Amino acid sequence: MKMNAYIALLRAVNVMGNTTLPMAELKSMCESLGFQSVRTYIASGNVIFKSTKTEAQIKALLASALAKHSGRPVAVHIRTAAEMAAVLGANPFPQQRGDRTLAHFIEKSPPADALRAVTNQTCEELALGQREIYVYYANGVGESRLNILAAKEGTARNMNTVAKLAELAAALLPIQAGKQDLKAAPPRRPSSQSSRAAKW
Repeated sequence: MKMNAYIALLRAVNVMGNTTLPMAELKSMCESLGFQSVRTYIASGNVIFKSTKTEAQIKALLASALAKHSGRPVAVHIRTAAEMAAVLGANPFPQQRGDRTLAHFIEKSPPADALRAVTNQTCEELALGQREIYVYYANGVGESRLNILAAKEGTARNMNTVAKLAELAAALLPIQAGKQDLKAAPPRRPSSQSSRAAKW
């Protein structure tokens, strides 16, 4: 079977210091599942690795191991190296600060009217992606009370992190990187609802 580079994004898992899942333990867990060239990136639940397994198989294995370890379900979102590169390339707010522009990763493509269900929007700008919802937080994430119903079970990463994850994953399979990129799904156009003036 074909070897692919993957990024696993864990939701609501703090892997720093004296917490439930230190980075070294998360790395060991992934290696025990048969993933190769495993490494973690910063303490926010990001794991990069190679595997011949499918996205569905990886998600099921990792979610099961995490649930067994923590005693509760842990949401896991998987992207290939090419998909992560596409998320970065489709950023509809490229001129804005990377640390204030986030991609909310979700399981399926968001519905076309997903932004109409957003509440507590002030100066945030939003746009739809393939399996992401992009948000530019003009005043910073910490000051925002934005509620995105469609991303309730998702997990967010800022564009600086997305760029680094894409870089690290691409480096795992440098010969295949170009081929993977060619097969990446074309980005959806940013929704017209991404206007800062949009209110729902």
